[in-house]
Amino acid sequence: MGALWIAHVTVSDEDSYAKYAKIATEAIAEHGGVFLARGGRYQVLEGKDRPRNVVARFPSMEAAVACYNSPRYQEALEFAKVAAERDLMVVEEV
Repeated sequence: MGALWIAHVTVSDEDSYAKYAKIATEAIAEHGGVFLARGGRYQVLEGKDRPRNVVARFPSMEAAVACYNSPRYQEALEFAKVAAERDLMVVEEV
């Protein structure tokens, strides 16, 4: 069963976030992830507004979590921590 990685982001440092995005994209691909949405148009219907929204599909919940915990993604995360406020979750598909 596949899983979706869903991120809601407010970027405060574009340069550092670009470094995060480059490395994170590689890490996600290495774990079988593909982007379904990445910073496109959106409309908040409920909850907190974050202007950047990303959805990636992974082959399984385990692959999505392994990606997050991988050394390559953790390297990327160091750039994101200083460049953005984020919410990230993994949701198993039905």
